[in-house]
This record gives sequence, structure tokens and C-alpha cells, in this order.
Amino acid sequence: MKCLVVIAHPLKESLCHSLAAVARQALESAGHEVDAPDLYAENFMPALTADERRHHYDPPQSPSPEALQLMASEAIVLVFPIWWFGFPAILKGWFDRVWLPGIAFDIAPEKAALIPRLNRLRHIVAITTLGSPRWIDWLVLRQPVKCILKTAIAGPCAPQARFRYLAQHSAETLGKRQFDAFATRIRRTLSRL
Repeated sequence: MKCLVVIAHPLKESLCHSLAAVARQALESAGHEVDAPDLYAENFMPALTADERRHHYDPPQSPSPEALQLMASEAIVLVFPIWWFGFPAILKGWFDRVWLPGIAFDIAPEKAALIPRLNRLRHIVAITTLGSPRWIDWLVLRQPVKCILKTAIAGPCAPQARFRYLAQHSAETLGKRQFDAFATRIRRTLSRL
């Protein structure tokens, strides 16, 4: 499959970059073709410009390189930290500026629904890290990032895609044994694509 591993962490030495390397290696070992854009290293600009917003619903004239990657992907692996129980700004901006009408979805004529366009996409895997313990994310906040990804982004744009969410809680105190266990979980998940 054609796989896209999107990395959204500013530090190369971060846990997220280590997990992205695990994901990339697992996919390549399984024979998949992998593109792995590092949004920070590529200086991806997350903020919508006034002109982009003004023309948001216009048919795309020429898709960006990021949009072409998205449209060609059969599997997407997102690797990112959760900060303040949300996406890093750069990843939110990637959704805002790449998952556009005419690329990821169309607007139904009655403007009441989105029509999915990412029909090639079969798998979406989110690999994320949180500083908070699991109970806060699950019981207090009810996994807001998972809900947004699954229901508000993947669902309307690629409802046929199987969604998986792998979260490493208490990431700041992660030891080698916990890292190895999470890496094994990532490999096992990606081997089933």
C-alpha cells in the first residue's frame, strides 16, 4: 500500500520521532511504500491565509504537494503529541490547509452534509503521546482527540477507512520497558494493515 506517516513534533530527539521511526520501519518491512513528511522539518505553515479562507470552497486549481500525498494514500499514520488535550497547532493546520473541499470531501448541494472524497484511504492510525495519566484522558475528558479524529475528520472524509488510535499516556515518565511495549503494539497494529 501507499502509506503516509505524518510526523508533528518539533524535536527530532522526541518520543514521537522515535515512535514514527518504529512505524515507518514496520510499514517498510511489510513491503509498503512510505512517505514520511515531518511537518516541522518541512516548515509547513499551519495558519490559513485570508486568501485561502476566502477561496476555501472554490474548486482547487492545482492541489498542493501535501494534498496530492493525501489523495494518493491508502493508509495514513499520524504521529503527534497531545498538548492541552488537543492537536499541536501544526497538525491542526495540516487538516485546515490540506483536507479541503475538492480534496478530502465535497459539500452536498443542500450544504447539510459532506460527501467523502478520500475513497482510496483504507486505514487511519493515530499514534500519540500524552503527559497526563490515562484516567484523565478517558474518564474526565472522554478522549477528545480520538473523538475529533474518528468522528469529525475521518468519518466524513473516509468513512470506509478503518480507524485505530494508539495512545501512550504518562509519556514524560516512560521507561524503556513501557517504550518497548508500546513499540510492539505499534508494530502489531501496522502489521495488520
